[in-house]
Amino acid sequence: MDSRPDLDAVAGRALQRLRAAGFEHAQATASVTRRDELNIAHDEPSLLRSTTTPRLGLVGIVGARRAATELTSFDDAALREACAALAADAAGAPIDEAHAVSAGEHARIVQGPQRGSLDLLAEKVAELLDFRRREAPAFQLQEGFAAHRHVHTRVLTTGGSALEAAVGCYEIEAVGTARDGARASSFNFAGGSVDDPSAARAESHFGIATMMRDALRQTHTQALPARFTGTVVLTPPAVGDLLEWLLEQVGDQRLLGGSSLYRERVGDAVASPRLDVRSRFDAPGVAALSADAFVARPLQLLRRGVLATLLPSLYASRRTGLPHVPTAAAGWDVGAGDTPLASLVAGVGRGALVGRLSMGRPAPNGDFSGLVKNSFLIDGGQVGPALSQVMIAGNVARMLLDVDGVSAERIDYGTLRAPWLRVGGLHFS
Repeated sequence: MDSRPDLDAVAGRALQRLRAAGFEHAQATASVTRRDELNIAHDEPSLLRSTTTPRLGLVGIVGARRAATELTSFDDAALREACAALAADAAGAPIDEAHAVSAGEHARIVQGPQRGSLDLLAEKVAELLDFRRREAPAFQLQEGFAAHRHVHTRVLTTGGSALEAAVGCYEIEAVGTARDGARASSFNFAGGSVDDPSAARAESHFGIATMMRDALRQTHTQALPARFTGTVVLTPPAVGDLLEWLLEQVGDQRLLGGSSLYRERVGDAVASPRLDVRSRFDAPGVAALSADAFVARPLQLLRRGVLATLLPSLYASRRTGLPHVPTAAAGWDVGAGDTPLASLVAGVGRGALVGRLSMGRPAPNGDFSGLVKNSFLIDGGQVGPALSQVMIAGNVARMLLDVDGVSAERIDYGTLRAPWLRVGGLHFS
């Protein structure tokens, strides 16, 4: 694994500086992100640029007091200053015996394309612009890009952990609105990460073509004539919003704050038996390492609706007594069903095809009320006009239980692979 600078030396020097500053336990994370990117602005290729971004994360613990910081330079003088400032910060931090660093973790991950092709980036941008001209000329591609990203990371701890990852991927994104005279659609975007973008045309990745075509229909919208209780078909981006809420419930913030609905529910059915959610920590652009320097091994979150695990970090585990479950920064897979998407929609008497959920901050019990965005009315099993200023209300935990259909089709965004879900019992206004 060829990399400049020598990240092992950088992390090792940082760990020595942390020890010299008086820290009993420490973690040093050195990384370099290299990115080649061809941008799109206002329906035209714009800037081609390459950037290199170094980062050095420092964590120190002394007397059960913890402090952390991050540098954007590997300069030794800056490192010395940062370690001295970190020691001062730790001296004023509260005592918490749950603070610790990982011990004995070892891994070396090499994943995805290690070098990018500028020719391939140009090809993908040309495909996006060609698709817009041919199939969606009223769509204004305000921003977009094709990029190759490579992140090389080295993590060392005083507990003897030594982790390394070199992860590359390609990224494609399209952002814009459609116009029909004075009318404009709502803002929308689609994008994701993939190891081999040459396997399909650019617009075929991440639902980009569907997003653009839907925007053309969203230039003309209507409000609901009356309130009703109905059914939503959640698109994969909206399923991602639902999954984000669930992950928050089983993660550190809720577990430590005592507000998780699922703290005592491992082994219970907390969702529809149609739902399976598992990790995908080897997804394009994702390293199977946790932020607190553990190897993130494959796991099942929901198995036929049954909650299989919580996801506390090392710190949350030591604070709560729950088993520690290392988790990567991203990478989740919502299992496909056996119902074609067309049949899911055909089974809706009255409701909406929902592009995105805007739930704000649901109440502690999961109650929410929010706008549905980039959405269409469904009436008698047929997708109708785009909706404007339509709100839905319900309970997020109840939605997970009320899933009565899962599509066979899925969209793979890299960090998330998800189907369409049908959920009843939502209140429309």
